[in-house]
Amino acid sequence: MLATTQVLQIIQVKRQLRPLAILLALVLSAQCWAEMPVNEAKPFAVEHIILQLSDADPARQAAVLDVANNLIKHYGGPDMVDIEIIGFGPGIQLYERGNPLAPRIASLLVSDVHFVVCKNTLDTLERVKGRAPELVDGLTYVQTGVAYIAEKTRQGYVLVRP
Repeated sequence: MLATTQVLQIIQVKRQLRPLAILLALVLSAQCWAEMPVNEAKPFAVEHIILQLSDADPARQAAVLDVANNLIKHYGGPDMVDIEIIGFGPGIQLYERGNPLAPRIASLLVSDVHFVVCKNTLDTLERVKGRAPELVDGLTYVQTGVAYIAEKTRQGYVLVRP
């Protein structure tokens, strides 16, 4: 049986180790957090990239799609890179039905590239022109494109504006 002094010594040691145990728990939880994927739908992606498109220039729009294709090739396939293309302002013209680049969008959707459109832009167009444009299928809608970019960069995405 333990003597009273031995019990008191054990309690004292446990009290002294408590801050160390808390620190160790924080370090381990931070390490687990750092190892969590940026996008759980793309657990093998080695890079997470958001391409900004806020330009109506067809050459710029084609360049954004080219960059997405080149990234998929560079990283060895669509599972190895997470790509989102965010269109806002004049950039949403890329997403309009009838755009000559629409078949390329469809092809990239099959490669799991996500196309995001800003609802604020659509609301503005509807207010100014009397109707929102008809857009291709497969888009993800967010309320504020720039805020979405800010959130994604905080999550670890790299912002590129081709």
